[in-house]
Amino acid sequence: MFESLPGTIQTLISDHFMNASRKPGADTVGEALNAKGFQMIQDLTRELAGDFAFPTCFEAAFRLRQALQNPDLPISRISNIVGGEPLVATKLMQLANSSLYRAHHAPALDLKAAISRLGVDVVRTTALAIAMRQFIRSKEILVFNDLALALWEHSLKTAAGARILARNQTRINQDEALLAGLVHDLGAFYLLNRAARYSKLRASPESVKHLIAQWHESIGVTLLSALGMPGEIVDATMDHDQPWLVPETVLTLPDIVYIGNILAGTHVEWLHQAFDPDGGGFEVVRQIFAGILPEIESDAQEMQLVFA
Repeated sequence: MFESLPGTIQTLISDHFMNASRKPGADTVGEALNAKGFQMIQDLTRELAGDFAFPTCFEAAFRLRQALQNPDLPISRISNIVGGEPLVATKLMQLANSSLYRAHHAPALDLKAAISRLGVDVVRTTALAIAMRQFIRSKEILVFNDLALALWEHSLKTAAGARILARNQTRINQDEALLAGLVHDLGAFYLLNRAARYSKLRASPESVKHLIAQWHESIGVTLLSALGMPGEIVDATMDHDQPWLVPETVLTLPDIVYIGNILAGTHVEWLHQAFDPDGGGFEVVRQIFAGILPEIESDAQEMQLVFA
């Protein structure tokens, strides 16, 4: 299950925490905190290698995704399925009548009209977005509320940026790009949920940031694969916080997620690498795509309202 982590997982974990213990910074290190982080990652390794469970909201979202896999389902049938999830149905109506999708259309007055306007891809993505929003509202993550909300805002901005880049720069399905941007940091949310189980980590948010920086990409890939997310979406989330060579032309879904992530404000400051987030490749990307930043901000704010 952990094929996305190179080498032997136990060796990587041991090396990481031994190296961390030699670095300055009282909150991130210290024998007790390193031991607790080591224990959490070991526990996660066992959990992800077997049967693991997401919260109920995720289970409902993925049941809905599975029910809507058939591309030939009539709108009436889709409406009946979605109608069984009242929160999703309500948010779809709100989304269809938002500035993101309404354009010059008349208001969508019922669920069928909303689904017709949005399309099935957006219906599936909306269900997942709602599940993620409920996830960060859970009492388990409440102790990391500020960090969770910052990650949520970042995810929405990345999703907005990915959708705009796909629409303006490529022929890639913009709703697929939005989905990839939305879930690219799923591993970080999952780590927050699990870190809340450990008292020393609850009292040490900087240590949790350190763990997220080191592990969220690989854990996110593992989670998305296990949950049956399309392979192209999974691949697009790999190494999104690592410094790449700047793509001269936006061609692929990984390009879109990488650039959208930068434009949303990366978490590179957590990576403890000799890499300047305000210079080099990241700053070049921001300069090249500066023109769409206001549109990203506007779309992300609209999404915040819809998924509040």
